[in-house]
Amino acid sequence: MPKRVVPEEKRRRRRPTKSGTVLSEQLIVETALRMLREHGSAGLTARRLGLALDADPSTLYRYFRGMDDLTLAIGDALIGQALAGWRRTGEWRADLRSFGLRVHAAYVEHPQAAVLTASRVSGRANELAADEAVLDVLRTAGFPLPDAVRVYHAFIDTTLGFAALDAASLALPGAALHADEEMWSSTYARLPAATHPRLAEAAPLLATRMLTSAYPTALEMLLDSAAAQLDGITDRGAGTGR
Repeated sequence: MPKRVVPEEKRRRRRPTKSGTVLSEQLIVETALRMLREHGSAGLTARRLGLALDADPSTLYRYFRGMDDLTLAIGDALIGQALAGWRRTGEWRADLRSFGLRVHAAYVEHPQAAVLTASRVSGRANELAADEAVLDVLRTAGFPLPDAVRVYHAFIDTTLGFAALDAASLALPGAALHADEEMWSSTYARLPAATHPRLAEAAPLLATRMLTSAYPTALEMLLDSAAAQLDGITDRGAGTGR
């Protein structure tokens, strides 16, 4: 049975840890992010987190129902980083572009945490605020509800999908990452045109482009497609006198 989470006001009355630190959900999440960055997902356990916080591991369950609940909070914190400082301009393409890039950057900044959380749905405050904002951008732009939901779905999954893919590469051991990157300028660059004509002609460009994220390109393609849909909706509305 999941452990009961103690209400926030009761948590605040708890005594400080042995080192004088007053625990909070934010402090626990920040510490967990640091541990993930330094030790990877295998290194994030209640025991190790308790040691890092100078607190008994059981204390963590006053804030989270378990380690999976903490994982959801970590993912929500990454979305919160993307939301912080994001300001809407009223131009829907610019707003979605800037927000998508901010989400992608927040996850890639914490690759181990991104691999752990990008596929999860937390239902927490930052996630809800982000989803509400994206849908509102689309609806305000004039997308009918079914089209807004379809574009929202593609936008969110494309953003998080690329975040997870790019983060997984960054989370590799250094030697493995270097070997993967070298493959484009070694094996691919040496393919003979007689057997692999298209790869041979593209090799110089691939050696450069494949070391960067395709997310900005994919995002622009998605926005182009959404804009074309919106233009079609607008044209049909004008044709019917609406």
